[in-house]
Amino acid sequence: MGRFAYLMEGNLTRNGIKGGKLTLLNRVCQSFQRLLTTAVREIDIAGQTLKIHALGEVYDSLTGRAFTGSWIWDSALLLSRWLATSQFDLRDKSVIELGAGAGLPGLTAALLGASRVLLTDIAPLLPGLVKNVEANELEDRVEVRELVWGSEESLSRIGELRRFDVVLLSDVFFDLEEMAALGRTLKKVSGNKTRILAASEVRFWTGECLNELVSQGFKVVEVPIQEDGSDGGRDIFAVYNIIPPDEEDCHNNMSGSIIRR
Repeated sequence: MGRFAYLMEGNLTRNGIKGGKLTLLNRVCQSFQRLLTTAVREIDIAGQTLKIHALGEVYDSLTGRAFTGSWIWDSALLLSRWLATSQFDLRDKSVIELGAGAGLPGLTAALLGASRVLLTDIAPLLPGLVKNVEANELEDRVEVRELVWGSEESLSRIGELRRFDVVLLSDVFFDLEEMAALGRTLKKVSGNKTRILAASEVRFWTGECLNELVSQGFKVVEVPIQEDGSDGGRDIFAVYNIIPPDEEDCHNNMSGSIIRR
C-alpha cells in the first residue's frame, strides 16, 4: 500500500496536480492502509507464543511509502529461532536490539531469560514496538527507546548508557550509506564481552555492507545454522557473529568462518 501511495503521488505531481488534492490523496491512502495491512501473527518460540502486530500503516509522510520496519521479515524469524535452538545462553543478560522494527528477536530474548531488553528504532516505529511489548506482557523486562544510528544525542536518550551483553540485528545490511553510522553505534553499546548477532538475507550488497564494518575494525564470522530461514524459498540467509575491534579472542567459542560473500 505504501508503494501504491508513492506511485500515485508521483503521477499526480508529474501531471501538475499539487496542494490540496495531493494532501487528500495522502489521507485516502492512509485510511486504506489501516484497513488492509494491520495484522497480528502468533509465533511459537521455545514452546511459548509471541504475538506480533505488523503495522503497515506506519508510513513516511513525505513519500507515502510504508516503513519496512513495520513488518516481520524472514531474517527476524531466523534469528529468533536460532536464539531459541542454539546453545547461546541469554539468561540474566542485558540485550539491545538495533533497528528492531516489530521487535521479534528482542522479545524472544526476553522469553529466553534476558533480564533487560531494550528495543530501539526510529520514532515512527516506536508505538508499534510498545504495542508488541504490551501484547506479550513483557513490560517488566523490555523497554522501548528511540535510537538513530550514529547520533550521540540519540544515544543519550536511551537511559543509562552502558555496555550491553548482547546486541541483536536483523536484516539491517541493506543500505551501504548507513553502515558507518551503524558501526559507530555498535562501538558505543558494545563492551569487552558483548556478543553482536546479526541475521540477514544474503543479497548482492550484503558483502559490501559487512566490509564497511570490517573497515571499522570489526571482524565478521558466519555462524553455522540448521535452517536458511526462507520457508522453502530460494533466498539465502545467514547469521553472523560480529566481533568488536580488538575483541576477537572474546567471541564465546562460536565456530564459523569469515564472510566471503
